[in-house]
Amino acid sequence: MCVQVGVIKRMLHLYTYKTILGPITIGEDDGFITYVGLPGDNPPSNQIWYENEVLTEAAFQLWEYLNGKRREFDLPLAPQGTEFQLQVWTTLQQVPYGETRSYKDIALKISNPGAYRAVGQANNRNPIPIFIPCHRVIGSNGKLIGYGGGLELKARLLDLEKCHYR
Repeated sequence: MCVQVGVIKRMLHLYTYKTILGPITIGEDDGFITYVGLPGDNPPSNQIWYENEVLTEAAFQLWEYLNGKRREFDLPLAPQGTEFQLQVWTTLQQVPYGETRSYKDIALKISNPGAYRAVGQANNRNPIPIFIPCHRVIGSNGKLIGYGGGLELKARLLDLEKCHYR
């Protein structure tokens, strides 16, 4: 998986796909995935609704993941955020399929042990959920805490991974 660091000024293409989770919108700019809208999200306005090869590949890999045939994504990702957010999002991609980490674990991994609340905020601002697996981050007590798509969707994603984890 490659992550481009930098600022993306515009999103050129969006396309919404029907999934077992509900409609998921994927956004692409200049060959990079820059956005994933979960069911219930309002996609960015004033964009071009057009499916292209990058979006088709992302949707195919998402379909494979949701059907237990893929554990890692191989997509060009370009999340837009602060240096700290990018560091958190890169670390999230290292959490293995079927496993979870706490916000504190992520803070320790980025060598900033007191930043667990900031990690939670970065997690909440992840513009590319699922592909950057912020759903794998839970409270240090093992409970599900916060998810942009709601705790029910977070639980479904974690259960899906447990079901296919071997």
